[in-house]
Amino acid sequence: MSVDELMDFDEVIASYDPVLGLEVHVELNTASKMFCSCSTLFGADPNSQTCPVCLGLPGSLPVVNGKAVESSIRIGLALNCSIAQWCRFARKNYFYPDMTKNFQTSQYDEPLCFDGEVDIEVNQQRFTIPIERAHMEEDAGKSVHRGGTTGRILGADYSLMDYNRAGVPLVEIVTKPIFGTGADAPAVARAYVTFLRDMIRDLGVSDVRMEQGSLRCDANVSLMPKGSTTLGTRTETKNVNSLRSIEKALRYEICRQGAVLASGGRVIQETRHWHEDGGFTSPGRSKEQAEDYRYFPEPDLVPIAPSPQWIDELRQTIPDPPAVRQAALRDLWGFTELEMRDVVAAQALELIEATVQAGSPAHPARKWWMTQLARHANAAQIELDQLAISPQQVAEVQALIDQGVINDKVARSVIESVLDGEGNPGEIVQKQGLAVVSDSSLLQAAIDEVIAANPDVADKIRAGKVQAVGALIGSVMTAMSGKADAAKVREMIVASLS
Repeated sequence: MSVDELMDFDEVIASYDPVLGLEVHVELNTASKMFCSCSTLFGADPNSQTCPVCLGLPGSLPVVNGKAVESSIRIGLALNCSIAQWCRFARKNYFYPDMTKNFQTSQYDEPLCFDGEVDIEVNQQRFTIPIERAHMEEDAGKSVHRGGTTGRILGADYSLMDYNRAGVPLVEIVTKPIFGTGADAPAVARAYVTFLRDMIRDLGVSDVRMEQGSLRCDANVSLMPKGSTTLGTRTETKNVNSLRSIEKALRYEICRQGAVLASGGRVIQETRHWHEDGGFTSPGRSKEQAEDYRYFPEPDLVPIAPSPQWIDELRQTIPDPPAVRQAALRDLWGFTELEMRDVVAAQALELIEATVQAGSPAHPARKWWMTQLARHANAAQIELDQLAISPQQVAEVQALIDQGVINDKVARSVIESVLDGEGNPGEIVQKQGLAVVSDSSLLQAAIDEVIAANPDVADKIRAGKVQAVGALIGSVMTAMSGKADAAKVREMIVASLS
């Protein structure tokens, strides 16, 4: 449980300007690692995808993955970066258990991509995010903590190491300080990482699955007194792995730092860990400066010098920015600007697109993801794409409605059953006997009983007050346990009373 004192967010914003700095790590989807031929397949048995190179054994020599270089250049071009005519790798030296060779092969003062910028929109306001660099490096291994309740080192009895991830190609995208976001700072950070996720997915160079660690964000923030031009001391919340958590972690840090400064204290430059279960950050380690890593050029790798012709060829492969694509989908689907803005804000665009591709009309797809499913995700405090239902299953539910097999009310029940893990929609409808009753004789029998039980309402309808038919429709639907076509019931009631 957090013991930090927090200042009210609005009070912090009244006295300080938040300054953001975001470092986003993207695992590339190459078949092999950055400097060796080991597989990058996610989920393999621990330490089954290693070799002397990625374990850093004596005498082993690395070789650069050409596909990783190509993917990195394409990311840089999509970020409007300049591409270096000549760059090289460096050794970043440190002692951590997740790198057996005690250094990480990265880039230091000579990154492949540098000086870019992208625009994002938050609350109908445009913000420009300045990109300092997008450089290549290798990922570290993964620590697996045992004995605790959270899977984190805090409270664990011991830790194990899985080096399958060591050596997986990474691109680290680092912003320059981001000024002028004010109270929108947490939302701007979330929107920027969302932009990166969508852009990189469109490029096809990573699956950007945050829950699997292929997209991770280190979120830096400091507070600068109003009217000052001197940057405050920053903290870095490490490896935040969901869009929701990026926003919440930064908001927490802004309130925590505000309380420290308001009490006359000093913010410590350090890394911090975000605790999703408790909604707070905790101290990690004091933040090293670049000189603490003792960078020096990697002697076992030749420099990289991409030709201008190759860069121009790769430039032709860059898709439209996410905003352009969103506008095209909005027009194709017939959504209003407000509807599309809500879809994007809810992180539902790709889910709706996949549902439409699976056969559903766009408006019903939007309805399901933005109503019932969104409520489930909010209640569970997870992202929409983490729900236990796929776009294909949502499209199947809608197809059953369109075919007249089930109605809208039954569809909601079917979705609940899918979320509970009871099977696919068609199987659930069959097993639970949820198909709409289409037998006219059964419907007519229920209608006759309802009319007999409500003679006053029947008389009103006979007298021309057709709007009164709604009460009878409701009674028939109740009698049929909701498994009837309301339009057909209405038609039969009116016919019976004509």
